[in-house]
Amino acid sequence: MKRQDFYFDLPDNLIAQQPAAERRGSRLLVMQPDGSLLDQQFPNILDFIQPNDLLVFNNTRVIPARLFGQKESGGKIELLIERVLDEKTLLTHIRSSRSPKAGAKLTIENAFDVEVIGREDALFKVQVIDNNLSALELIEEHGHMPLPPYIERHQDEDGDSAEDKERYQTVYGEKPGAVAAPTAGLHFDEDLMQAIKDKGAQIGFVTLHVGAGTFKPVQVDNIAEHVMHSEYLEVDETVVEQIKQTKANGGRVIAIGTTSVRSLESAAKYSDGELQAYRGETDIFITPGYQFQVVDVLQTNFHLPESTLIMLVSALAGYERTMSAYQHAVENKYRFFSYGDAMLVHPANPK
Repeated sequence: MKRQDFYFDLPDNLIAQQPAAERRGSRLLVMQPDGSLLDQQFPNILDFIQPNDLLVFNNTRVIPARLFGQKESGGKIELLIERVLDEKTLLTHIRSSRSPKAGAKLTIENAFDVEVIGREDALFKVQVIDNNLSALELIEEHGHMPLPPYIERHQDEDGDSAEDKERYQTVYGEKPGAVAAPTAGLHFDEDLMQAIKDKGAQIGFVTLHVGAGTFKPVQVDNIAEHVMHSEYLEVDETVVEQIKQTKANGGRVIAIGTTSVRSLESAAKYSDGELQAYRGETDIFITPGYQFQVVDVLQTNFHLPESTLIMLVSALAGYERTMSAYQHAVENKYRFFSYGDAMLVHPANPK
């Protein structure tokens, strides 16, 4: 398929710039197995959850990965952390008038220094110097939440707002390492999580540390030629056993977000189709024609035109159904992207 096949016209005013007043205060578009669409409110997701189902959430936690600083020459720089490599070492994007060379010292937020120690393609490897705190501790203390590029209200050194520090984070996130939120989960509050359990469904967790590459556009015409970015994930034995028990009981695996889909399907792919615990990198790229091994239903937000994420949705729901649902969402003024509304995607022919 071609990249242009996934284009749709999205008015700028439908790109959500602020979260809803309450986490559960968004709308929910339900794509039913028969192809019909239901316009709902997000708490109505409970009506589509059955007692034997398992909902799988990504429990990564967003780190305040956006940092500002200066070179020894005084030139301004901006860092966007891609990954914490170890106690003192970071892999980062650096925006600067001139790229710093190996050995350059950078002062970050007037609080600590790092040294550039190498490159990995377009990314810089930097190491914290002369500081008793770890790299992650310094980021947590001095960094700003890395809001997506299409949220245009915070693009200066004032950075994020107090609201963003809470709302660009899921209520269940506990493993720091992501530089972008698993946004499908932003709609859930503690009461809704409890209501899922009260209905008799189970909750499970995977971890995928979302990288800045999630915003990387598809630039080739033939999507089969797109090189997917790599991210770190963990699928442990606990959730694997939950999935096996759910399937045995006739329940469904409902993935909360595309990162949960990629985690579960990667764990199956890297163990030759039989789901097993997995820890490591994934660059899985799910497009129409893909045969799902684990996931039955998907809850997700509305994604960018021509993005890898709308391609993943199309793989589960079917291309024509997905593009039709997106047109319905535009016509009915659903809010798009990270702080936007949600959809619940049932495949046309569920397993």
